[in-house]
Amino acid sequence: MRPVTRRQVVLGAAALALPPWRAAQAQAGAGVPRFSASAPGGALPAGWAHETLPKVERANQFALVADGGVTVLHVRSQAAASSLVATLPTGGGSVARAQWRWKVSRALAGSDFRVKPGDDYAARLYVLFDLPLDRLAFADRLRIQATRSLSGRDIPTAAICYVWGQAQPVGSTGWNPYTDRVRMVVVDSGQEFAGQWRSIERDLARDWQEAFPGPMPPVRAVAVGADTDNTSDQVDTWFGDVRLPGTA
Repeated sequence: MRPVTRRQVVLGAAALALPPWRAAQAQAGAGVPRFSASAPGGALPAGWAHETLPKVERANQFALVADGGVTVLHVRSQAAASSLVATLPTGGGSVARAQWRWKVSRALAGSDFRVKPGDDYAARLYVLFDLPLDRLAFADRLRIQATRSLSGRDIPTAAICYVWGQAQPVGSTGWNPYTDRVRMVVVDSGQEFAGQWRSIERDLARDWQEAFPGPMPPVRAVAVGADTDNTSDQVDTWFGDVRLPGTA
C-alpha cells in the first residue's frame, strides 16, 4: 500500500467530504430531494447542502432553472469545483439502482481520470457508501482516520463517481488519481451528446462488485456537481432529479 502523505489526505477529504452538520440527513427523508418539486429561481430543496472543497479557491454556482417545463439544477463551473450533497438517513433502506438525467454545454478537453491535472469533469455524480472501517485493510483504515482527523469531517470510506469525461470512452473505469477509495466510471464522454439531456441508470451492486471487495454497504449520500479547477476550464451543467429506487 502506498504511504500516506498530508497532500493525499487533504485531497482525499476534498473528494469524499460530507457536510459537517447532520441537518441534511434529517431533512432528506427516505429518498433524494427532488429539484422538480421546487420553483425555478427559488431556494434549493431542503436536504441538499453545498459542500466546498479545501484548497480550491472558487466554488461552483448552483441555481434552480426551468428546462422544458421542469425545474432542474443548473451548475456553472468556471475554474471551480464544489458539490451539492444529499445525505440519506441511517437505516433508510436498501438501494438497488441510481437514476438521473444530466446535460452539459460541452465536454472538457483536458478531462482524463488517469492523471491529477485531468481530474476535471463536465458533470459528476458521486454515490457514497457507508462501508465499516473494519472491512478495510489496516493501511486504509489509518488513511481514513487520518483524513477524518485532519479535515474534521466524517469522511465516507468508499465512493463511486460517475462522470462525463473526454479522454476515456464510455464504460471506462479506474481509480481516482488522488485516492483509491473513489472508483471513477465514465458514463458519457466527448462532444457527441453535448447540449442534450442524457438519462442514466446504473446497477449499483454490479458497479460496487467491480470496484470493491465484499457485499455492497448502504448508500450514505449522493453528490452532484462539475469540476474545472485543475484545467481552469468552464462548463454549464444541468441535473434533473436523482432517484435511488429501492430506498425505503
